[in-house]
Amino acid sequence: MILNANQLKALRQRNDEELRKEQPSYGYPAQTIRDLLHTVEATKKEKKKWQRLAQERGSVIEIMKRTREEQI
Repeated sequence: MILNANQLKALRQRNDEELRKEQPSYGYPAQTIRDLLHTVEATKKEKKKWQRLAQERGSVIEIMKRTREEQI
């Protein structure tokens, strides 16, 4: 299941409330949800990092192609 930004925000808010109350409720423990939300955030950061790296590599490859064509 893929959550959009609004769903993640709502989940985070509900989880924060549950952590403040510290009363067990049905479903997953609040700590588990918190850990999952941290994982989602870390994954987003990694994805952005790899996208930037791919763009940099793509631009370097384009420069190398142009340089090679100019030499020929």
